[in-house]
Amino acid sequence: MITTHISKPPFPAPFHSHSHVAATLPLPGRHRHPHVAKHLSVAVAASPSDLLASVESVASAASVLASIVLVHESGHFVAAASRGIHVSQFSVGFGPALARFRLGPVEYALRAIPLGGYVGFPDDDPESGFAPDDPDLLRNRPVPDRLLVVSAGVIANLIFAFLIVYAQALTVGVPVQALLTGVLVPDVIPGSAAARAGLLAGDVILAVPGAAPDPSVPVLVNLIKASPDKKVLVTVSRTGPGIADNQSLDLTIVPDTSADGTGRIGVQLSPNFRVTRVHPRNLSEATVLAVREFIALGGTVLDGLKQTFLNFSQTAEKVSGPVAIIAVGAEVARSSADGLFQFAAVINLNLAAINLLPLPALDGGTLALILLEAARGGQKIPREIEQRIMSSGILLVLMVGMFLIVRDTLNLDFIKENL
Repeated sequence: MITTHISKPPFPAPFHSHSHVAATLPLPGRHRHPHVAKHLSVAVAASPSDLLASVESVASAASVLASIVLVHESGHFVAAASRGIHVSQFSVGFGPALARFRLGPVEYALRAIPLGGYVGFPDDDPESGFAPDDPDLLRNRPVPDRLLVVSAGVIANLIFAFLIVYAQALTVGVPVQALLTGVLVPDVIPGSAAARAGLLAGDVILAVPGAAPDPSVPVLVNLIKASPDKKVLVTVSRTGPGIADNQSLDLTIVPDTSADGTGRIGVQLSPNFRVTRVHPRNLSEATVLAVREFIALGGTVLDGLKQTFLNFSQTAEKVSGPVAIIAVGAEVARSSADGLFQFAAVINLNLAAINLLPLPALDGGTLALILLEAARGGQKIPREIEQRIMSSGILLVLMVGMFLIVRDTLNLDFIKENL
């Protein structure tokens, strides 16, 4: 984000930083973070080597998030510098400064919490030494210049996301999903209707005889919701230690009744697929694979955002703060370092998409005000009104961000075990 409110107290800009952006990312396709964070609690009680691995994975995830914010803010900074616009501050992180130095007119700072950042402009700083009508102040530049500076952070994230996907294609290959028969059961809640019936995590539901001979996730969900306290016969395939071949079982599940009267069995369901990696033979093929993967990830992110806003009451719990995002990244880093490519690309695309929303305190809100000025024939919006709009948005985003940080922290297993 960019800010033109540069003050002198010890915390001049956290309230204009990207900390709030990192705090409101919907992670598409992710299950609830208490399950994801389970490895963190295990590491606390594990051997020193396991604890070190856990710390390293958390550090890796935090570094990825910090680098994404750095790229975003660098986009604003480079765009402003290329147009000769005055810049006064560049900060990575928020909170107390760990290190700072001045290079020319710009103060660079590394702050304690690496989950945000900002580029500061001296437009409203009475001690900057610049005249209010200085043509190189951001607010005095033509509309195209301001549009470029404000949108440059999003552009930088999109470019960075593509470069990450391209590097993935060149090094570890691009993952390709091959859809298999049935619906996978990744997790079963202990004591639930599914657990009582003998369904296990890792089972594949092949059919619901008489109702869904070739089931999909939506079909199964609708069938379960429509069958509270009714017997549902399912055919499952099971593999595991001691099972030579896929074992086929018929189980009878009686869904419990939810508060809204629908049935529930206490499982997570997902499409059943096998992931393989495609390795390009040359740079041309790598480019094609990277473009396809970039478009696919972008579609996933946009679909996740659309579902979040269209069904907010049902998807609000999937909106994650920085604590949960780092927990997800740490799990990815522990399971496979290759997965950090996808994690970094998705977070980049999320950050870009959210920042384009026309909301106060986001880049999209600033872009909307600039476009409104252009539509008014260049007549500027009164400064007091603009500041009031942005301040109210910043306060709201801060409140949401703090709520998510507290909620996600309390939902980490190792915190819950010690409460």
